[in-house]
Amino acid sequence: MFKRALGIGMAFIGLIVGAGFASGQEMLQFFVAFGTRGIVGALIASVLMIISGIAALQLGSYLMAKEHTVVFRRVSNPWVAWFLDATTIVTLFSIGFVMFAGGGSNMAQQFDWPVWIGAGLTLLAVLVAGMADVQRVSTIIGAITPFIILFMVGVSAWMLLTSDYDIAALNLATGEVQTSLPNWWVAALNYVGLCAITAVSMTIVIGGSMLDTRAAGLGGLIGGVMYLVLLLLAVVALYLQVDIVGSDELPMLALVNAVHPWLGAAMSVVIFGMIFNTALGMFYALGKRLTRDRPERFRIVYIASVLVGFALSFVGFRDLVSYVYPALGYLGLVLIVVMAVGWMRRRRRIGAEIARRRRLHRLAMRHLDPAREFSPEHATEVRRITRESNLPDAELREAVLAEVDAVLRKDPEVDYPPPDGEDPEESRGKPGA
Repeated sequence: MFKRALGIGMAFIGLIVGAGFASGQEMLQFFVAFGTRGIVGALIASVLMIISGIAALQLGSYLMAKEHTVVFRRVSNPWVAWFLDATTIVTLFSIGFVMFAGGGSNMAQQFDWPVWIGAGLTLLAVLVAGMADVQRVSTIIGAITPFIILFMVGVSAWMLLTSDYDIAALNLATGEVQTSLPNWWVAALNYVGLCAITAVSMTIVIGGSMLDTRAAGLGGLIGGVMYLVLLLLAVVALYLQVDIVGSDELPMLALVNAVHPWLGAAMSVVIFGMIFNTALGMFYALGKRLTRDRPERFRIVYIASVLVGFALSFVGFRDLVSYVYPALGYLGLVLIVVMAVGWMRRRRRIGAEIARRRRLHRLAMRHLDPAREFSPEHATEVRRITRESNLPDAELREAVLAEVDAVLRKDPEVDYPPPDGEDPEESRGKPGA
């Protein structure tokens, strides 16, 4: 379970650690601009983000949601669900085209390339990767994340060890940082709202692909704790160098370049990967939402929305972060309240469903393993569990059998699948039959 949870946690971080975070521009405007109080704000924002991540992943898994409206409708009334759906659609598209702007600024700052080249490379990568299924998309997002963690922890540790701690001078320098937010606590809450509304759709989809709701929640906890550490390290590192990097488009990249230019080049590539991560997650979730009633049209809608977003991305990365992000953050606060209340109200039911699915998993292992007995009493228990579950009978059985089938195929000590290509389900009858 821990391995699956870790994978979910890495994918979760990959969704929220996008261009603004990996570049340092988000931390600069939301936290560093307010001096030492901004560091306190970063801690508060991280804790709230852990709760939001666990709630979204567990609700997605509990309902086996294929897109976010399934969850919104279950945790709120129709009007609130419509509002959350509309704001999420706007957010997915908005963050998506901001990523293209970030891709252009990244390559322009590091290599002096024209902005359109970096944006164009981001466009190409997003178009190609978006043709994969949700499991592969989740894997792609999670696979790139360790590199940004390595770079951000490394450069932050270096700055903590080598910087001068002249707090009065640093607080004075933070006053020169461009931000559209009024004070540190509004900025902290706004940032949580931004992260939540940015990640909620794809987070629900990732959670919905996981039958094990406990693993989904643990993934949210793991990802949230890692995010807390990353955010605090990055905010403190940028604060200690704010007089040098406060006016840069990508201040984190400037910090790495200060250590060594070759590391800066490598960091630029990693930032590109995180920009790609977030753009992919945003447009993929957007395409799934817009084609929920016509899934066969996903690729056409996905390509069209990506191309429109690319065309709108040439406003400028810093300006987009300054004005688009705070507006989305205020909308995200509504989302957090609704999701948190919905999750808390369902904690007991979610716990009971976790127990049911774990028991059903063990029964399916017994059913499909040719070396173990599956009795009529076991079949009766399967029927009872499926009746009590919140999921439809057929959907639950199909998901459990698919999961167990994958586990048994990887176990060299189990004589599975049966010889001569015999279907294991048909050979013994479906559970509960």
